[in-house]
Amino acid sequence: MRGSRTTRAVTALALVAALGVAGCGRDDDDGGGGGSAGAPGTTAGFDGKTIKLGVLTPLSGPVAVIGQPLTAGNQLWFDKLNAAGGVAGKYRVELVQRDTRYDPPTAVQAYNRLKDETAAFVQILGTPTISAVLPQIKRDGTVAGPATLDAEWVREPNLVPMGAPYQLQAINGIDYYLRTEGKGGGKKLCGMFQDDPYGEAGSQGVDFAMKELGQELAASVTFRQGDKDFTGQVTRLKNAGCDMVFLTALPTETGAILGTAAQGRFAPRWIAQSPAWVQALSQSPLKDYLEARLWVVAEGPAWGDESVPGMKELIAARKEFPSKAKVAEGDLYYAFGYNQARAMTAVLEQAVKNGDLSHEGILKAVQEVGTVSLDGLSGDYTYGPVAQRNPPRESSIFTVKADGPFGLEAAETNVASAPAKAFTFTGAAE
Repeated sequence: MRGSRTTRAVTALALVAALGVAGCGRDDDDGGGGGSAGAPGTTAGFDGKTIKLGVLTPLSGPVAVIGQPLTAGNQLWFDKLNAAGGVAGKYRVELVQRDTRYDPPTAVQAYNRLKDETAAFVQILGTPTISAVLPQIKRDGTVAGPATLDAEWVREPNLVPMGAPYQLQAINGIDYYLRTEGKGGGKKLCGMFQDDPYGEAGSQGVDFAMKELGQELAASVTFRQGDKDFTGQVTRLKNAGCDMVFLTALPTETGAILGTAAQGRFAPRWIAQSPAWVQALSQSPLKDYLEARLWVVAEGPAWGDESVPGMKELIAARKEFPSKAKVAEGDLYYAFGYNQARAMTAVLEQAVKNGDLSHEGILKAVQEVGTVSLDGLSGDYTYGPVAQRNPPRESSIFTVKADGPFGLEAAETNVASAPAKAFTFTGAAE
């Protein structure tokens, strides 16, 4: 699997060159932006008053149902921060958004247009997108927050990842199944994965869970994002007698896959990664099937649980700074975007403390940030030198409930299984 990721990175870099935008590096005006500590000099994306952060996300197309609320969550945090004076109480933050349509070549082009206009990228959405853009990010010495939970990003010094990785979602989800519906053994466990780096992340987690939990995968099938017909894959899983299928997909494909399964009278326990879900699925003709057969693995508390400090603050901020975008109550992506912006703010605060908001200064600050607490909205993330990074290991299991916030109801929250605790992260630092 690691070899395939490396091949993709090299291919992505070749793509950048083919587009005529590779090798630019940082402009001269980004090299010196030091100034005295606490008073950063002007530099790319910082005019002395305002810090501009890039957002590369699908604002149109089928994945906009994730990109739009996630970006609204970014904006909510910064609206709240700006009202309090901004980063370090001094510098307002402005988001510069570009629509990638969940298309890696489009994202590469957008990155190269924005890199010299922004101090950092608070959000780049999509595992395939990050895989395509990362070689250029590393070459330029910029910093980005991946809106994707692949474990590959934990050891990347130019990235500020968030949340428990997809691999751990798979591990915790399967562990939960074996502790509940699958208790007693004898169940056939299967997987269905999108054929790209996102799907590879889910598959890696499933494989690790199988090994650690003493299980074997009865069947595994793949599909491409954008496929319309899933009859072959669903038939294969049904013929294999699968009792549980772990699904790594995006919302459009999730609806089509589970619709095919329902029509074929195939009703295993489906366990889906967090990006597979949107509220619209709970209002679709599949509602009853989903309520009976689907779990979603995500993170954080049940929406509205104000005993969690972070949830109480998020709900209050949502009321004070209403989004221009339509965001459903309890939207998982909205909360993720809010958390992601909070993590990037910790990096910017450190850069201001160092007196350097240049690309180089922000990259240095990433290595100096310690543990960022999200007050229960997600597990705390320990940053610092990449070899010492430690992401949260906890996941939450949600069942489908049509009239619940975001169409979900929490079954178990913030639990880290023994296999998830045993998972090790490799990558750039090792």
